[in-house]
Amino acid sequence: MEIKAPQVRIEPWSEDDFDLLRAANAPELMTHLGGPETEEQLITRHERYVELSSDRTGRGRMYRIVLAETGEAAGTVGFWEKPWQGRQVYETGWSVLSAFQGRGIATAGAVAVVEEARAQHRHRYLHAFPPPDNRPSNAVCRKAGFELMGECDFEYPPGNVATSNDWRLDLRATPRG
Repeated sequence: MEIKAPQVRIEPWSEDDFDLLRAANAPELMTHLGGPETEEQLITRHERYVELSSDRTGRGRMYRIVLAETGEAAGTVGFWEKPWQGRQVYETGWSVLSAFQGRGIATAGAVAVVEEARAQHRHRYLHAFPPPDNRPSNAVCRKAGFELMGECDFEYPPGNVATSNDWRLDLRATPRG
């Protein structure tokens, strides 16, 4: 039995995406990220996403995940620079709205963002840091080709250090096919 992956595209974050960010701030989607953010925090995050997506130096980029068939925004995905274990790497993260979960959309978005990060030719590694008990995000990492490096202490949100899994993908390796 063949499972058909959803057709998605990722589109650069824009000023018009604040409502998507607000929808992704739902309590059930923020469980592993310290809980929902305040309106002020959302505005700051949105401004940071817009700025990052207008940058052309390779620092990273944020995207909305869009269903190819309907044009609906189903979630968010992105990559950004982060110092990690003595070197500069990219970090990635995603969120898929509850109504679209369980369809492979997060994996399709993560695979698309891997290609965007790889195209920058700036950093060798892309990392993701889901908590060990976040089974869906850990499954996305595995399905998108990341290698589990082990558990680590990770700070997010700022001031909150917790155990996370360190998943790493070598951006110089031959893409999966």
